[in-house]
Amino acid sequence: MKGECFRLRTMFACHPGFQLNQEDFAVAKYGKKASDKVAEAMHERKEGTLKSGGSGKKVTSKKQAIAIGLSEARRAGGKVPAKKSSARKSTAKKKSSSRKS
Repeated sequence: MKGECFRLRTMFACHPGFQLNQEDFAVAKYGKKASDKVAEAMHERKEGTLKSGGSGKKVTSKKQAIAIGLSEARRAGGKVPAKKSSARKSTAKKKSSSRKS
């Protein structure tokens, strides 16, 4: 990240009148707390102590461990983007509401 910003500044420093905008710099989507929680969840998964919330079964999937870490960070108030709602769920809700009426 830091190298990218420096490269942009030096690349256009020789052009008079050129200004960098805020969009030229990447903003982090995830905070430090999120990466700490994910790392902790991955470590627990490797040890074999990470359990899923619903069923209580042992988690073996990396993707599931990351999702658990992100949801823990979200609950702890870390900087994490909102969960994306599934398209399948929204279409199922629409179908069930149309059947009721």
